[in-house]
Amino acid sequence: MALEDQYNFEDLKNESERLVFDELEAQLAAAPGDICRTEECVLDMAAYALNLVKPMYRVTLLGRVYTAQLDERHMQQVHDAVARAIEKINSNPA
Repeated sequence: MALEDQYNFEDLKNESERLVFDELEAQLAAAPGDICRTEECVLDMAAYALNLVKPMYRVTLLGRVYTAQLDERHMQQVHDAVARAIEKINSNPA
């Protein structure tokens, strides 16, 4: 029997995804109009940035509260990873 059949993994979330998606949205909103915004480019940007940041999995609501209290260094890492992803994908669009 598969592990997924025995346990409920629906509440297992990577909070880094939410942080990267929020930051990507903010940076794209502030970016010039010539930045690639096709679905493929944006998904590539998100994937690239997520590969650069530390994953932060949580299962409980308390884990979400903890992520809201992240230190400035981690938030800067997310910001920098998204900026790097936008630059990289925009210079090499699909």
